[in-house]
Amino acid sequence: MVRPFAAQDSDAVLAIWNPIIRDTTVTFSSEERTPDTLAAMIAERRAAGREFIVAEDGGLLGFASYSQFRGGNGYLHAMEHTIILAPKARGKGAGRALMTAIEDHARAGGAHTLFAGVSGENAEGVAFHGKMGFQTIATIPEVGRKFGRWLDLVLMMKNLT
Repeated sequence: MVRPFAAQDSDAVLAIWNPIIRDTTVTFSSEERTPDTLAAMIAERRAAGREFIVAEDGGLLGFASYSQFRGGNGYLHAMEHTIILAPKARGKGAGRALMTAIEDHARAGGAHTLFAGVSGENAEGVAFHGKMGFQTIATIPEVGRKFGRWLDLVLMMKNLT
């Protein structure tokens, strides 16, 4: 089941997200989320008409959210998303359900394009986005740094309208 985030989801979201932040290059950030930073991010996105969606099936399987791709009113119709799955949920349809929900919500809010910034080391993420209709539009070499090494960013895009 896919639904909007509720406050009681906070611990489960953090239990999925923080190990990925801490232990992988799926995200370039090394700053773990706290209940307060998560709540503030979700409140900010919702105030802007965006959403934070979770997938569950007897427990939280993952989450997805989106916000404006870049600042300024020239980018009001370009969004960038985040999608994170628990390891147990990969390959079972939760990612597809979350992505569909995010695309539908963004489209209904007037988004024209949806971007994905995927770590060059995340071949599974690149493949998933390709299956969801995203096109690779650029690889930006050595734009991120984590674990003492430079990381490439694969920028992918999908037109929603």
